[in-house]
Amino acid sequence: MGKAYTLRGRIGEQEASKLQVGDVVYITGEIFTMRDQAHLKALETLRGGGRLPFDLEGGVIYHCGPLVKGGKVISAGPTTSMRMERSEGEIIARTGTRCIIGKGGMGAVTLGALARHCAVYAEYPGGAGALAARSVVRIKEVHWTELGDPEAVWVLQVEGFGPCFVTMDSHGRTLREPLKKGVL
Repeated sequence: MGKAYTLRGRIGEQEASKLQVGDVVYITGEIFTMRDQAHLKALETLRGGGRLPFDLEGGVIYHCGPLVKGGKVISAGPTTSMRMERSEGEIIARTGTRCIIGKGGMGAVTLGALARHCAVYAEYPGGAGALAARSVVRIKEVHWTELGDPEAVWVLQVEGFGPCFVTMDSHGRTLREPLKKGVL
């Protein structure tokens, strides 16, 4: 296992470049939940010359559709990240996000974008949605509710969100390929 880091606030290029496959990260600050439909709406907006109603520069995208009841996050487990593979590289390039968190890994397009734009992909343990919700201090904003609650972009203030395991880094390394080949 690698080193453990707490990422606070916006993540800079230098900070992202220090993270390596095997490191464990905890997030304190804002995370933006984004699933399939939010990715597509963001790209449609950006391709059309528009601006997003939230700033992802140096931010953290979490592949999650939180369960919210009475203004409180009850569960915030990750969703399968590979569903966002077709759009993640362009999202990274256009927004300057530095960290993607999800479940199950991503593919070559995302890995290339992480290396080109100095960002990382980390995995949060599946099945731990209630644990993730404990890290949510408050809901700061919600955008695109017309997509439905799971697909909306929830801007969450979190404290010690994790553990998240870096499985793709900004140096083009991935944990999954060596595992598939039985190297690790």
